[in-house]
Amino acid sequence: MEHIDLAELKRDTRSTRPCEFCRELDPHFSKRRPMDQMVGGSRKATAAAHLTEDGYVRHRIAELSRLTAHVPLNAA
Repeated sequence: MEHIDLAELKRDTRSTRPCEFCRELDPHFSKRRPMDQMVGGSRKATAAAHLTEDGYVRHRIAELSRLTAHVPLNAA
């Protein structure tokens, strides 16, 4: 049985939206729980804007994946 966080159930989700950054970079974004996809409506799509800890962690993983995918500037 999945653990249900009571604070998550009480959270006001009227001003939330899916994280565009995660939607673009995480190939498994659509498989996340809905609350893990959401960020606060008035905030930028940052890891800290995510409503859940799992959303925050997955956002940070997407950021790190993006950073490691770039070729260094001094590479020839």
